[in-house]
Amino acid sequence: MPDVAILIPAAGASSRMRGRDKLLEQVDGQPLLARQVRMALASGAGVLVTLPPGDTARRAVLEPSDRLTVQDIPQAAEGIAASLRTGARWAQEHGASGLMVLLADLPDLQQDDLAQMLAAFSRQPERAIRAVDSAGRPGHPVIFPARLFPALAHVTGDHGARAVLAREEVTALPLPENRATTDLDTPEAWAAWRARTGR
Repeated sequence: MPDVAILIPAAGASSRMRGRDKLLEQVDGQPLLARQVRMALASGAGVLVTLPPGDTARRAVLEPSDRLTVQDIPQAAEGIAASLRTGARWAQEHGASGLMVLLADLPDLQQDDLAQMLAAFSRQPERAIRAVDSAGRPGHPVIFPARLFPALAHVTGDHGARAVLAREEVTALPLPENRATTDLDTPEAWAAWRARTGR
């Protein structure tokens, strides 16, 4: 299987949570960010987590690992592009054949989903792979082949890699139900999700 690195962008401000941090919400008995990092590490990949400058609460929930790199992003206020640029450079420096962008706030995502993504990329290592939900709506994770690292290293703003993907023939990988698209940004969304899932 190709050596794919994993970026978990966690430098956002959680601004719609009205004082709560969605990445520290408890999911399956652990903070969501810690859960996502454990899943990523279980894949065997090297993992980069980006954090806002001076953050201590998110950093505190991350257990040390020789495959985990945690990096503050001075330009975090710009949006996810700052994390993508850092992740692309990091993956390139480590000679990765691809970079999986795994959003930190997808509580329905499972370990098997990451394995499916990596297997799909191993079959098409020159193609971008994007998870979609059961209705076909595009979501995350996304795996970018190494040939796109230079383009990722120059993205700007809060639209992420949308422009990069728009120029590509992207392979869509369906994941069950809404695993690829459940993104909870408000206390109300979290309450509804807990009521629906019992988690």
